[in-house]
Amino acid sequence: MSFGEPIALRVQAEMEQAAAAASADAWAGVDVEAQFIERLKAGEAAAFDHLVAERTGDIYALLYRLTEDAEEARDLTQETFLQAFRYIAQFRGDADLRTWLYRIAVNQARNRWRWWKRRRRERTVSLDAPSSDAQETTLSARLSDSRADDPEQLTLAHEREQALMTALHTLSRAYREVIVLRDIEGLSYEEVASALEISTGTVKSRLSRGRTELRRRLEGSL
Repeated sequence: MSFGEPIALRVQAEMEQAAAAASADAWAGVDVEAQFIERLKAGEAAAFDHLVAERTGDIYALLYRLTEDAEEARDLTQETFLQAFRYIAQFRGDADLRTWLYRIAVNQARNRWRWWKRRRRERTVSLDAPSSDAQETTLSARLSDSRADDPEQLTLAHEREQALMTALHTLSRAYREVIVLRDIEGLSYEEVASALEISTGTVKSRLSRGRTELRRRLEGSL
């Protein structure tokens, strides 16, 4: 055996141990979530309270972007968690818990939109500030990059957000939904598809068309 072989064997063993530990941690994370879901399905109040405390901010932010109405978003956030409590027993695990909650929230926003439309008080739902070019950089990342301590840069960033909000207000609901979930919330194509209950191909198609339409409406304003 050469001088270097014991060192190489020790390094290989350490790498194998690290990989095994990482795999164990990953499985532990899966087990923890599975146990948490079982607690929810069993109707455990503490588990549901934890879910509400952990996810309320995300759900409210999503619904505010879809409605641009703080009171409406608060109301729909409560309704989202009520629906989650009612139907958690039917959760099949075909998506993670966050995506499942997003699906419920989007459906609540759609139902409210239909309710207003039926009463001839149709409101065009708006988002916060999404858009993206053909690249995969999300809008939120682009806006964050444009922010700086320089007051002038902050003012310009604010103006960009306002222009984006105005443009988003004019897009169809189908385009707004995929843009906010993909470019604002940062969901993967598969997660967006699951949340909206459409195919990934449809997600990509709507996203491409929505971004194109958004760019067209933003020409000269950014």
